[in-house]
Amino acid sequence: MARRKLSHEGTLVLDCEGMSELVDDREPVVALVAEARRRGMEVAVSALTIIEAVHRRTDRARLAWILSGVRIVPVGDEEARAASAMLMSAGLHGHKYALDAAVAEMALRQHRPVVMLTSDVDDMAKLCGESVRLVAV
Repeated sequence: MARRKLSHEGTLVLDCEGMSELVDDREPVVALVAEARRRGMEVAVSALTIIEAVHRRTDRARLAWILSGVRIVPVGDEEARAASAMLMSAGLHGHKYALDAAVAEMALRQHRPVVMLTSDVDDMAKLCGESVRLVAV
């Protein structure tokens, strides 16, 4: 499988699927994260992504190791309100898209350029617009 090229510097954001595949040691995502780091990009995840990505069979030791090497971005009142406004602007409902909105809001605040590894390209495009480059995983 050919590697996708990422921009120099900036931030690589992992959504739930990106994080899950990294924890599961999936070669395409591991290679993309390694390439991003090689190019000087910071790797970031929303604190909510950790909650969404963990399940009973999660390798907790690998998860802890991965989290030690990424920036975990907290979600507070201001971020929650901004994510809520994004949902309304996109015409999406918080019940189904709340976590996506929180991740998208976080991505929009990161050092540019921002690349996001996601399985929800369509939904994230509605939330992020053209400000974040979306890479399907």
